[in-house]
Amino acid sequence: MKPSTMKPGRAPARGRGLASAARALRRFALKLPEATEDFPWGERVAKVRGKVFVFLGADPVPGGGMGLSVKLPQSREAALDLPFAKPTAYGLGKSGWVTATFEDGDVPPLEILEGWIAESYRAVAPRTLARALSGEPPPGAAGPRRSARPR
Repeated sequence: MKPSTMKPGRAPARGRGLASAARALRRFALKLPEATEDFPWGERVAKVRGKVFVFLGADPVPGGGMGLSVKLPQSREAALDLPFAKPTAYGLGKSGWVTATFEDGDVPPLEILEGWIAESYRAVAPRTLARALSGEPPPGAAGPRRSARPR
């Protein structure tokens, strides 16, 4: 799939291709609250409190492809309309997981993929962390204090 068939998005630095895109997505995922990196099955994943929220796969090699898998409870159907997305294998697709794959020369739409990573994080993370990501106050947080007496 060539850039002309892709949705517009932020492209990786010129000349760096998929390796640059993979690094940018990894950095984005690991900046999320309490995100950690792990390497089960020899491939890179990002987790929150021990639960995987994005499978980043093996690091791209020159001439090779890149892929990632995320859980998309809200945008799964729209994601699957894109030419680079398909339901994740191993039965995970039935649970809302979507895999995006790119070949050498493709320009991954980083803004879309970052949005998917954030959505997947919200779906997997404990509610308190998911709320922190969206800027919602934690449950029971006091609002602005008001004086009982007018001044």
